[in-house]
Amino acid sequence: MTFSVHGLAVSRGIAIGRAVLVASSRVDVAHYFIQPDEVDAEIARVRAGRDAVVEEIYRLQTSISRMGPKEAPTELAALLDVHLMLLQDEELVGGVKHWITDRLYNAEWALTTQLEIIARHFDEMEDAYLRERKADMEQICERVLRAMKGGQSPVLPAQRPSRKGAQQDLLLDDTVDVPLVLIAHDLSPADMLQFKQSVFAGFITDVGGKTSHTAIVARSMDIPAVVGARTCSQLVRQDDWVIIDGDAGVVIVDPSPIILAEYGFKQRQGELERGRLQRLLPTPAVTMDDEKIQLLANIEMPEDAQAALKAGALGVGLFRSEFLFMGRHGQLPDEEEQYRAYKKAVEGMEGLPVTIRTVDVGADKPLDASVHDDAHLNPALGLRAIRWSLAEPAMFLTQLRAILRAAAHGKVRLLIPMLAHASEIRQTLAHIERARAQLDRRGDVYGPVQLGAMIEIPAAALSLPLFLKYFDFLSIGTNDLIQYTLAIDRADESVAHLYDPLHPAVLRLVADTIAECRAQGKDVSVCGEMAGDVTLTRLLLGLGLRSFSMHPAQILAVKQEILRSDTTKLAVWAQRVRTAEDPALELAGGYV
Repeated sequence: MTFSVHGLAVSRGIAIGRAVLVASSRVDVAHYFIQPDEVDAEIARVRAGRDAVVEEIYRLQTSISRMGPKEAPTELAALLDVHLMLLQDEELVGGVKHWITDRLYNAEWALTTQLEIIARHFDEMEDAYLRERKADMEQICERVLRAMKGGQSPVLPAQRPSRKGAQQDLLLDDTVDVPLVLIAHDLSPADMLQFKQSVFAGFITDVGGKTSHTAIVARSMDIPAVVGARTCSQLVRQDDWVIIDGDAGVVIVDPSPIILAEYGFKQRQGELERGRLQRLLPTPAVTMDDEKIQLLANIEMPEDAQAALKAGALGVGLFRSEFLFMGRHGQLPDEEEQYRAYKKAVEGMEGLPVTIRTVDVGADKPLDASVHDDAHLNPALGLRAIRWSLAEPAMFLTQLRAILRAAAHGKVRLLIPMLAHASEIRQTLAHIERARAQLDRRGDVYGPVQLGAMIEIPAAALSLPLFLKYFDFLSIGTNDLIQYTLAIDRADESVAHLYDPLHPAVLRLVADTIAECRAQGKDVSVCGEMAGDVTLTRLLLGLGLRSFSMHPAQILAVKQEILRSDTTKLAVWAQRVRTAEDPALELAGGYV
């Protein structure tokens, strides 16, 4: 039966494919396709993992048999018997073989996929005792996964193998591969990066907001995504056909042929529009009144520099260095690893400037519990970004040295996040000088950097003379600026409707920052999600912005708006929008 689930549209486009449900605790499991001749080897890997767990349970049973009832209660022995029974359950074993043999999933993916199906069956049982066995099944699968990590995994194939002849119902061409869409309760930024080169055509999460980092990375991957879909992961079953409408924020499950045909047409129209935008690639971003606009790229990893160049970016306006630190189980990258990463990004931009932001973790971008505990009442207001860096001087100095060394290979700009106090500015500058002194003592080569600050706290936006005294440039981080100005948790879907980039207070802070920087001859850019929103491009131009930094996938669409704009007409209109009681209504009216 066809039904729809509504969420937040965070990454445009249409995706149609089979649902792959992933529990948040298992998102670090690799998802890739194997070749047909690897099927037997993958089944053998699962069997070896299962046998290892069975042997471990037998050893425990032997140990228990030698103990007294006080040391090993009878319940423990019964639990081990249950685990042995579940390990040999035909639904588990047969299901895993099916996913490997028929769908060519790798072993870990096949095991977790079948676990999701069985877990759903347990949830539907009326008997409370049987429902509780779901936890036992999850435990044994986790133990099998751990056992499998000891074996050798095949190298991930560069491309999906051909699956012609697999079940391809509805209206999809049976000569093409079946697209897959990922559905999860939530995905961390580190999880999203793992899937960046994956086989998934789209993402759906139960939680999250439009500027949560799950949404931001989805946009950087240029694939359709819907977040804040509430109970979607509970309503959709493994392998269901799903349509993701990333434009409307709608998920359609088990679509009828008519609905599928309609969305297939929309999907093709979107692809044609992307093709038309590609024609703008060699065209400079210049307005109708001859104002040159700088379009920069936001990147998460050094490899993203290639996509930035391909999209025509004139540099990197934001390299989110924190993604180098995430999901490492307490092992932070050392100076050499960071240096190589920054150097790769700098060299990858072929002489164009690269703005590297120092690590910005906390709130919706945690590292992991062993390094950075975010179990606070409100982590967004806690020890995050520059506050954490200043609290961990050894880590901060390590990163600063790596960035300074990378600056010897090209144009580097150093960006500091979440500054608000003069004392923080002085401490940061002192750490930079200390890092230079340490490199001097070691005799290491390093280069000059321009120094910039993020304007993302209202206190910073209201203290511009202080910031412009110490910094060469400013970058407006609109995601956090909106969050802190309006007291909205941008990762919380329950208050997502209150997240408003057009709130008069937000527009005032953005406009004043741009005007003050221009008056003092300092560079200013917007690197938040407002920069890549084509509905706001003309407003920002009218407010005087001449440097936009966004995901590479958004550059051409923004360039198209720029080419159609006349800033002489936009300036008066933008001030009208800024001072309006309801700026959204004024914006909708247009400037002509």
